[in-house]
Amino acid sequence: MLIQFNQGRIVANNRDIMIKLEGDAKVTLQAQVDEVALIGGANVITALGSGLSWSVRLDNRDQLDSLAAAIGIAIQEA
Repeated sequence: MLIQFNQGRIVANNRDIMIKLEGDAKVTLQAQVDEVALIGGANVITALGSGLSWSVRLDNRDQLDSLAAAIGIAIQEA
C-alpha cells in the first residue's frame, strides 16, 4: 500500500513499513511491523526496537487508519 502525506510517502505491507521523506536529504525510515506502534489523536507512527527509534507525524487520522488496515495492527489512543 502507498500512502502520501505532506512530508513524503509511506510504503507498507503486513511485514514492514518504509517511510520516504521528501527534501534534499532523501531520508528513508524502515521498520518491521512488530516494532511499530500507531498512536491516535496525535496521528503518529513510532518505531522502537533492536537499534532503531524514530517517529513520524501524519497529516490526519484517515492516513493512520489506512496504515493500520494495511499492516494489520491496532491504533493506540493517546
